[in-house]
Amino acid sequence: MSALAADHPQGHSHEWEELVRLWEETDAPEGCKVEIIEGIVTVSPAPSIDHNDIADVIQRRLYSVIPEDWGIYQTLGTAVPSRSGLFVPDLAIVPKAVLRTESDQYVPAAGAELIVEITSKTNANHDRIKKAAGYARAQVPLYLLVDGWAPGGPTITLYGEPRDDVYRVLQAGKFGDDVHLPAPFDLVIDTSSFPAR
Repeated sequence: MSALAADHPQGHSHEWEELVRLWEETDAPEGCKVEIIEGIVTVSPAPSIDHNDIADVIQRRLYSVIPEDWGIYQTLGTAVPSRSGLFVPDLAIVPKAVLRTESDQYVPAAGAELIVEITSKTNANHDRIKKAAGYARAQVPLYLLVDGWAPGGPTITLYGEPRDDVYRVLQAGKFGDDVHLPAPFDLVIDTSSFPAR
């Protein structure tokens, strides 16, 4: 049994399969992101230049510390069936073995070592609340939220120690602060180059 099958809520396999079928068949403009968030298929516009710039900075730093048999993926579907979620995070750090043993469309979020979400104006609450709860439910060890649209100004928050649908905040700061990713990464990310809106 795959990790994905083990994550199905009891008696909801048919509903999950129907949601995934709708997700797969949704015809969105090129560059748009199609996700399932709390049972609703959503379409988000292509990310901004600043959004892509931040993803590039983080990705370049991560490549210096991840093992050869892990990958960093920008369009990888990550499933949390127990929360009726199939997310496409901005960065998913996943062992390649997970990709090679799962469906050709998505992997269980539980297979990720780190998820990075970079908020956009239109989806910030999904990243802050709904996706955070989903990734915690899936027991993703680390969740990095880069929130350029936070009400008090751009912030970066590292979450860890997932329990049920909740993470513990390991570190929080503003753009310009260093963020330390703990083991297995043991990496400091300098956020001073992150563009602020």
